[in-house]
Amino acid sequence: MVDQVKVVADDQAPAEQSLRRNLTNRHIQLIAIGGAIGTGLFMGSGKTISLAGPSIIFVYMIIGFMLFFVMRAMGELLLSNLEYKSFSDFASDLLGPWAGYFTGWTYWFCWVVTGMADVVAITAYAQFWFPGLSDWVASLSVIILLLVLNLATVKMFGEMEFWFAMIKIVAIVSLIVVGLVMVAMHFQSPTGVEASFAHLWNDGGWFPKGLSGFFAGFQIAVFAFVGIELVGTTAAETKDPEKSLPRAINSIPIRIIMFYVFSLIVIMSVTPWSSVVPEKSPFVELFVLVGLPAAASVINFVVLTSAASSANSGVFSTSRMLFGLAQEGVAPKAFAKLSKRAVPAKGLTFSCICLLGGVVMLYVNPSVIGAFTMITTVSAILFMFVWTIILCSYLVYRKQRPHLHEKSIYKMPLGKLMCWVCMAFFVFVLVLLTLEDDTRQALLVTPLWFIALGLGWLFIGKKTHGEVMPRL
Repeated sequence: MVDQVKVVADDQAPAEQSLRRNLTNRHIQLIAIGGAIGTGLFMGSGKTISLAGPSIIFVYMIIGFMLFFVMRAMGELLLSNLEYKSFSDFASDLLGPWAGYFTGWTYWFCWVVTGMADVVAITAYAQFWFPGLSDWVASLSVIILLLVLNLATVKMFGEMEFWFAMIKIVAIVSLIVVGLVMVAMHFQSPTGVEASFAHLWNDGGWFPKGLSGFFAGFQIAVFAFVGIELVGTTAAETKDPEKSLPRAINSIPIRIIMFYVFSLIVIMSVTPWSSVVPEKSPFVELFVLVGLPAAASVINFVVLTSAASSANSGVFSTSRMLFGLAQEGVAPKAFAKLSKRAVPAKGLTFSCICLLGGVVMLYVNPSVIGAFTMITTVSAILFMFVWTIILCSYLVYRKQRPHLHEKSIYKMPLGKLMCWVCMAFFVFVLVLLTLEDDTRQALLVTPLWFIALGLGWLFIGKKTHGEVMPRL
């Protein structure tokens, strides 16, 4: 596939099957930040706080630490061969065509499922202003808007994500600053609760629900990080990947501390963790609690924007993944055709149609938070599969191509060791998913996807084996 897919610079006339390198460093940095600030932070943090209490801070730090090394592995692999469009390319190259097939289709399904969760979240946020708004009207409107935005050029997508990410950043920084001021001024809410950092340890300590509560927070917390690898799908459309990708990946730890740790500390300092309502976003409820309903409307707009941004990124990445799969011969050929604007329009349309499953989910499970939990669990499991494939590809790369590692300008620290540590962590999270009823149901359903993929590979594997990219 590496030989089949071409990318061209912005000033060149694109061939029929070429993607354009129109994403600048500015776009890549903000796309990476936007991917790191997922819907789960806004929509799922209420439930994770209620499950784990203040220990949820450590949950986010641990997950962020592990995923930083996954991203470092991905970064070194992508830069080892600039013909790689995404991680499905190097998976196919290093592990075999089956890996590219499973990874590509699973990642596509990951973002479709995540997009469904975003549609569910957007529906919930829209009800903040329009309590009587029909779920299907809100969902359908969002899906149509996403399709229109992504049918434009990739540069337009980059600009949209740039401003979506800026809105999220400004909102979170504002929340942190306002929260710190409240704590400093000993602000009292209408219910008489005084803002204080002491709420973090005075109400049962850092682990008020013990290890069981601490472990229970991992499932939805993992979902908050899905999309962190999104920058890897932009490799073929980035103007200067050697500089942009390392810069985006290296800033991940700072983003985790700033956007996750600081915001959660502030939320639980102003609103005691035991007062957080699982079914509601603590970002919105914090401002409602202190008597600022107008600000709550603004924050609700921000979190709605975050969900729309996540869905927008998902539609972008799914269309690019379908484009690559079609070029390999393991997806319908129609998905390999680009529009005059060098956009995989048919893949975009197909992915948006699939997002309608989010509407169906709301009918099957009327509880928004219940539907969100089911969808996010399936998504988290599938994303962990993709992250594991990245790590396995890295281990094979280190074994088979040591010369590329030696001359790499972006070596993964503690490469082999951290690959095994991260994979052990993912197994640990899977075990945790068996402990809760709602997550256990999703865990039992997920294998059906891999069975379907396996059956598909039995039919098309032999046909495509001779067409996949050659081993280097």
